[in-house]
Amino acid sequence: MSSAPRRIATRRQVLAGSGAAAASVAFTGAFTELFAGTAAARGHSGYGPLVPDPDGLLDLPKGFRYRVLSREGDALRSGEGRVPSHHDGMAAFAGRHGRVHLVRNHENRADARIPVPVIEGLTYDPAGKGGCTALELDGRNHVLDERVAIAGTAVNCAGGPTPWRTWLTCEETEDKAGTNGYTKDHGFIFEVDGADPRRTGAVPLTAMGRFQHEAIAIDPGNGIVYETEDAFERPFGLFYRFLPEKPLGGTGSLRAGGTLEAMRVPGVPDLSAIQETGAAFDRIEWVPVPDPLAASTPVRHQDFGPKGITHAQKLEGCYWGGSSVYFVSSFARSSQGSAADHFGQVWRYEPKRRRLTLVVVFGPDTDVELPGESPDNICLAADGGLMVCEDGGGAQYVLGVTRRGEVYPMARGRQNTGTPDEPEWGEFAGVTFAPDGATMFVNCYTPGTTFAVTGPWH
Repeated sequence: MSSAPRRIATRRQVLAGSGAAAASVAFTGAFTELFAGTAAARGHSGYGPLVPDPDGLLDLPKGFRYRVLSREGDALRSGEGRVPSHHDGMAAFAGRHGRVHLVRNHENRADARIPVPVIEGLTYDPAGKGGCTALELDGRNHVLDERVAIAGTAVNCAGGPTPWRTWLTCEETEDKAGTNGYTKDHGFIFEVDGADPRRTGAVPLTAMGRFQHEAIAIDPGNGIVYETEDAFERPFGLFYRFLPEKPLGGTGSLRAGGTLEAMRVPGVPDLSAIQETGAAFDRIEWVPVPDPLAASTPVRHQDFGPKGITHAQKLEGCYWGGSSVYFVSSFARSSQGSAADHFGQVWRYEPKRRRLTLVVVFGPDTDVELPGESPDNICLAADGGLMVCEDGGGAQYVLGVTRRGEVYPMARGRQNTGTPDEPEWGEFAGVTFAPDGATMFVNCYTPGTTFAVTGPWH
């Protein structure tokens, strides 16, 4: 194991207020590793202060503007019903004639206010309230169509895109048939084709495991799928890889099955115990999951042998960059059973070297009114940096991170779901960029709102 010096900054040092511009040393860590293989950044330090939105929806820097593409409760253009609640993970894919297809998750549980409409041929379990909707946009971000892409699933949190331009939507639950009225087991990954949802249907990819899925990332060289698990109680989730029988075979290839394995870091039962950025571990082990379907025992509770397995609290965002997979632990709390506390970590796994490295640490922080804690959805930006949706308390931001490690506010949500005296704001989710990099799409979780943000991107 090796380590590098650790730098600390509080969120108060990062952003002095809701209209703050960029500030350096917001996160700590080896930022150059995060952006390997991305477009070169032009050395910018953000886009300036956020300008209050007179319409009370979304604050953006000067020169940027937004278009509301969709809001929960509105009529779907397909006529299939209303736009469902709880907008979450999302991805954008290139379509024909300059069009863009957005596939959007709806993290609906049994008590969802507006469930995903049940559609014949696209529904897994009629009792499931979650699923995905698909939007088709023209070159100016006008909505041409909006329809159900999959229904009858549950708690569709995040997921990830495939190299063959489909979306893998993940159920963040492990409820079995008979629980919450469900007629089928849940906790699976489903493949969704945003351009033609009936081509993928509603078929669970059972070999990829049944657990509280969060996000995935695929190695474009060999088709290996990496998966995060956001378990809500001890023992916390695991980091997985799925070795498909038919890698990179296009739509339907993941249905051919494969092998599910969990990551073991020798000598480290809980990743939260590692606090120093640059800490690295070689000879990472991958252990076959005894029962991927978790017929009687949840996967994280299963027997992985005398050496055990490595857990981590709040494993969420996951993406592929350069020759590595990155995954996020949003936070860890010793009071909830973790080995140590942190305000967010980003880990890098290099498959060819079998090396795991802690590359970014968020916080520490004491002021929930300022941004910079609990990273959730994360994506590579068009300028070579990162966009991060935070999922903490208080005001909610989309934060940008430059290649130099500087943090800047990109957007702030203004939809108050609380009261004037005790305001609350819905978290951001699903941040993603159009294939040409000219538009950032992002969701407000509640009230469910999908935005298209354009402007003078560097």
